[in-house]
Formats: sequence, structure tokens, C-alpha cells
Amino acid sequence: MYCLERETWSNVVAGFDVDHFVPASARPEKRLDYDNLLYACRACNAVKGDQRVPDPLRTLLGDGVDVHEDGHIQGLSRPARRLIDLMQLDRPAYVARRRLLQRILAVAQTQDRVLYRTLLGFPDVLPDLSRLRPPSNSKARGVDQSFFAQRLRGQLAETY
Repeated sequence: MYCLERETWSNVVAGFDVDHFVPASARPEKRLDYDNLLYACRACNAVKGDQRVPDPLRTLLGDGVDVHEDGHIQGLSRPARRLIDLMQLDRPAYVARRRLLQRILAVAQTQDRVLYRTLLGFPDVLPDLSRLRPPSNSKARGVDQSFFAQRLRGQLAETY
């Protein structure tokens, strides 16, 4: 993955932090375990603290969430509902921001494809994960599936 400089669920612009599925405070030996690492936006990560929550990216960007035309977000699964409640992702300011972004994207999709790709496309600079040397990488084969590697092979989608 990579650091996004936009936050799609809230009213702030923030990058992503690496977080722990099982808090490092509870299981220090899992601090560098690949399967225990996930990406969370900085704002959500700060709110969550040491609580164990579902993987925000998989939960919110998967099929477990429905974003309504009026900007309200609805969890379709128990983990999604829990995360939405914990992170207060349906506050009025977030709903208004989501609705504004929906309207901008709808116009861009039909009227300005360059703007649409700019808003929903991958950044020009993606990290080359093969150059990273973590102390222990239990999923080295995942480097081949990184967005950087997909772009090199010409397999990266235009938008996500």
C-alpha cells in the first residue's frame, strides 16, 4: 500500500499510519508480524487508540458498507457498524463532506475524466516495497502484488 493524502470518510485531510490489528500493547511479540499490520488513517488511528477493531480499509472499502446518496454511511456487517460507531463516521460534518465529494465525483466522471482520474487515481509516486528491509517479512511474495509492482507490469487500474 501507500500513504494517501486524502481521507474519504471524514472531514479532514490525513495520510495513513501503519496500525496493529491486535494492539502492540497487548501482544508486543506481534508488533512486526505482517499479518498484524494494517493501514488506518491518522485521525481514525488516534481515536481508536489501543482498542481492537476490524481492518478499516477492508471493512470500509469492501462490500460491508453502503454510502447513500445523501452522504450517510451504513454498515452492512457487524464489523462495519462497530467501526462506524466507534469512529463516529456518520457525524453531520462527515455526512456533508461525503455528499459534497459524491457530487464532485459525479460531475467529474461525466464531464472531466482527467479530474476524475486525479481524484480517484493512484498517486504518481508509489513505494517500491522490494527496497524495504523489515526485520522479518513473513509475506515477501506480497511485494509482487503491491501497487508499485502492478504499475510496472502495466496491470494497475486507472482508479481505485
